[in-house]
Parts: sequence; structure tokens; C-alpha cells
Amino acid sequence: MAKEEILLGNGAIALGIVEAGCQVVTSYPGTPSSEILPEVIRLVKSENLNTYVEWSTNEKVALDNAFAASITGKRAACCMKQVGLNVAADSLMSAAYMGTVGGLVIISCDDPGPHSSQTEQDTRFMARFAKVPVFDPSTPQEAREMVATAFAFSEEFRIPVILRPAIRVCHARQSIAFGKIETENRKSSFKKDPARWAATPRFRLILHGELNRKLVQISKKFESLSAYNFHTLTPGKEVPLGIVAAGVPYSVIHDLLKEEGRTDIPVLKIGTPYPFPENLVKEFVSGCGKVLVLEETDTLIEYFIGERQKLLGRLSGHVPAQGELVPQVIHRVVNSVMKETGLSPIRDLDDMESSELVKNLQLPVRKPTLCPGCPHRAAFFSIRKAGPRAIFTSDIGCYTLGLNLGAVDTCLDMGAAITMASGFYHSFAQDGSEQPIVATIGDSTFFHSGPAGLLNAVYNGARFILVILDNLTTAMTGMQPTPALGVRADGSAGKAVSLERLVAGCGVDYIEVLDPYDIKRMTESLKKASEYIKEPEGGIAVLIARHPCLIAYRDNDARRKVTVTDKCAQCNFCLDRFECPALYLDQNLGRVSINRQICSDCGVCLQICPKGAIEEVGGA
Repeated sequence: MAKEEILLGNGAIALGIVEAGCQVVTSYPGTPSSEILPEVIRLVKSENLNTYVEWSTNEKVALDNAFAASITGKRAACCMKQVGLNVAADSLMSAAYMGTVGGLVIISCDDPGPHSSQTEQDTRFMARFAKVPVFDPSTPQEAREMVATAFAFSEEFRIPVILRPAIRVCHARQSIAFGKIETENRKSSFKKDPARWAATPRFRLILHGELNRKLVQISKKFESLSAYNFHTLTPGKEVPLGIVAAGVPYSVIHDLLKEEGRTDIPVLKIGTPYPFPENLVKEFVSGCGKVLVLEETDTLIEYFIGERQKLLGRLSGHVPAQGELVPQVIHRVVNSVMKETGLSPIRDLDDMESSELVKNLQLPVRKPTLCPGCPHRAAFFSIRKAGPRAIFTSDIGCYTLGLNLGAVDTCLDMGAAITMASGFYHSFAQDGSEQPIVATIGDSTFFHSGPAGLLNAVYNGARFILVILDNLTTAMTGMQPTPALGVRADGSAGKAVSLERLVAGCGVDYIEVLDPYDIKRMTESLKKASEYIKEPEGGIAVLIARHPCLIAYRDNDARRKVTVTDKCAQCNFCLDRFECPALYLDQNLGRVSINRQICSDCGVCLQICPKGAIEEVGGA
């Protein structure tokens, strides 16, 4: 019996994965992709499916595991965000040459904006670079359907296929109907073929030729894939303006034109941007005087069309060169182009006026900040206190917000806290200069990409303090377990991996585990570590600042309720240097006060006030 659920886009993708009979699903969490694997797990449990799932330690590991499963004949998928595909790129390039047996679908979720990423990079270009087909869904339902099509293409042409949903597909909600999920359980079978699976450069040249021939065949099939590639231009008719759109921008322009009843403007939808459906596009472009291209995040379609005299888009300056193409932006762009081509514009959006009203309210802008009671805040306070002259290298995660406490100077990519610290050390050491350096990295991020950089730093004699901020979870992306917890993706028991032993295995001799809530001890430990790295036999000092995330472990801590007394001199030290959002300047009282609605009662601020104005309620 069919049932219907309102699913998140990532839930629709998960449904497509299990409906397609995928037996192995791997992932490393990252917004906007994080919900896909948990939704797969939910469906696997509810439908009693034989599907292996894992949170991998990083995206390359996820892809390698999925690729291995695919060449045994099973269908496999791996999920990540767009910058995660950078980490997996080495494997992706080779997998494209080698090909697959069972279907292999890589779901890489893009983040135009960006809302929670280092870059706005476009996965469609990565697909072009790797020479693998890419599907670009415009709705959750279409994403679900494309998963099945992607698996079919992968198996027909023995090639990895990318599904590239953008954030508004991942995090949209849509009512989706589905029935009982019944899938085939394939048995693994690996046929040895060293010329393919262990190909040397000579054979890679042969495989490259094979890959190029596959792409020609796929391109021909994409031309006739009318479910995803189609246009509304009447054959033989010529119009002053046509619109080419893909992904979420297609959904937006489709709705805008439909609401206005504008049948005079034909639209070409491209759901498979690579290999490019060239003939279909030529047919459409030839019937249009001008062509507006709406795509996120870069200019792949514009490059492929190539007719610069006709095209209006990012390259011509008609579409913003960066940022998400939200409805208001598309509305503004389309109206501008319509006026330019002599067409009547679309009426203003209903919410434009309310948008202006909100702007006029002059609401205060609140910068992102660590949660009340976050152990990272205490750690950063100690780091800044112990080493004000230091260069502070940091990493990707909640702790990037150490910027607010003046304890983050650099943030490049996953693992770069360590490699940047090493690079800074050698650069200053070359000049005979002693520059203090303190690197900070989270526990999950360290497992992701820290050991290689730490091993290199130890081997090459770098000297700096590394603080691993261990909050016993992957907090920023949704509280996924880390390898240290010994809990697998589906909640079953795995083998816990000791962070301390891993650090020691990289050759580090100085390791101390402490609680960052104890600011006095942490400050002293940082100073001792600073002395150690200067000793003749010294090296890298690693402090593991371990305290559970208060969101993931709500009932874990003993609470210490505090109050701000009349001793407060309104020096604002606690606000400026500790910046806990539960502390605020009360204009009526003329001093700092505590917002009880968000205070976590961690009690750390008892150690902060230089005047001793913060006291424990009921304390001695």
C-alpha cells in the first residue's frame, strides 16, 4: 500500500537511493548533505533492508569504500558536500578511467551563497573535469527520480555518475508518495583484471580513450532524455528572448512565468549539464534573439553554448557573478533583461514590499557565535590569555568562531590548522625568529585530515602547540559520532579509536588531556607547553581539551547557577573577551546581566570577571 510523507530533499534522495537497490552507502557529514545518510538509515530500518551504511572518516575514504563495493557488482553511493568532493577528487579521477560494475552514484551537494562552506564551487565543473556524467535536480521529487536514472546510466556505461543537488533542493520539503521498498540483494563477485583495476600509465591511456567513447554515447542518450532535458519553444518559431535554466533556478523561473501566464517566453530546462545535450540546446538557441542563462553556481552552460552575441548571463554581467540565485534575484534579473529586449516586465513580487519594511526596522545584526557553555569558548579564552603574541591557526568547524575571541588568524580547509602552523614555523625559523604558534582543530576534523599533517610536522621538526578541541561529537554538521566514540552510523557498536594513541602514533611525545572549563589549569598547561617547544629536545606539544558538547550531551554536566552582583564596574571585559551570548549589558541596571533563557549554567564565567563580580548563586 502506497504511503505519503513530506520529506526533506535529502530524505527524497535517501529514498531514491534505497529504492534503487543500493546496498552500500557511505558519507562524511557536511552541510547541505548531512541528512542523507541518517534518512537512509531510517528507511533501511523501517523497511528491513540489507544495506551497509557508514560515517567514513573523510570523503576520500567514503568514495574508496563505495567504489570497491561497486566493482564487486553491488550498487553503491557516497554522499558529501561540494568541498568534500575536493578531498575525494583523486579517487574520482581514477574511478572515471577504471569504470564500475555495479552502479556508483556520488551525491555532491552544492552550497550557493555560501551558507556554510569555504567556497561556492560548482560540482558540475568537477564532473566535467573528471569526465563523469552529472545530473542537476530542480526539486526533491526530481532528485529522487534522478538517483534511479543515475544508477541505470552508471551500470549501462560502467562509469561513476554524480548527482548534484544544491542547498534549496537538499533542504526543501515536498510531499512524496512511495510504496513498499523491495530490492534485489546482489552477491559480491570480484573478477580480477589488473589491466583495469590496477592499471599502469600505459593502460590508463587506453582507459582514457574508452572513457571518451562512453561520454559520446552518454551525450547522445542525454539528448533524448526528455524527462530532464526539454524546452517549450514552438518548432520553427522565433522569439526575442528565451531562457535556459538548470537546477533550482529552473524551478524559480518556471513558477514565475506560470504565475504571470507568460507563454511568450520559452524556457529550456537542462537537467543533465554534462555531457552537454548540444543538439537540443542548438535547436532552442537558434530560435531566440537573445538567451538568458540562469544557473548556479558558475558558468558551465554559458561556456558550452558559446554564442556570446546572444547570451545574457554571468559572463555578460546580467546575472550576479556570485551568490545564490534566490527568487528576488532572478525576478530582478529577468525584469532587467525583458526591458532590455523590449518585452513587458513581470509584476513585482508580493514580498518585495515586506522585504523593504524589514530592512527599515533596523534590527540588530547578531554575528554567529559559539553556544552558551560551549567548551571551545573556554579553550579559546585560555589560548588568547596564555599567548597574546601567537599566530593562531584554526580549522573548519564550530571552533572557527574562535575568531570572535581573537584566537583564530587563519582558516584554509580541513586539516590546515596543523599544516599552516608547520608552514608558519619553518618560515619564521628560516629567519632565526621565534614566533609562538597555537593551532586549534576539532576532534572530528583531526580524524578527517589531521594525522597526515601532524606526522609531516613531527618528521620535519616543526615546533608549535596543537590544541585538539574534543567535544565528543561532530557538532557543526548534526552531532554525528566520531571514531573516538565507538558508535557507528546506525547506532551499533564499533571499535573506539583513541585520540591520544593516534596522536602518539604520529610521533608526538608531549600529550596532555585536560578540561577547558578549568581555565586556570589550561592557561598553565599552555604556558608549560610553550616552554617545552623551546627546549633543545622539545617538539610539538599537543593539548587535548576534552569536554562534551552541551547540545549533544545536555544532561552530562553539573550545573552552576551564577549571578552578576553590584560589584560589576561595567568594564565589559566579560562581553568583549569572553563574548558568551548569555551575558549582556542591561541598560536599566547599568551593568552586565545574565539572560536566563539561554544561560547553560556552565559556571565558566565565574573565572572570567577581573572584579569578581560574577558569583555562584548559593555559593560561599
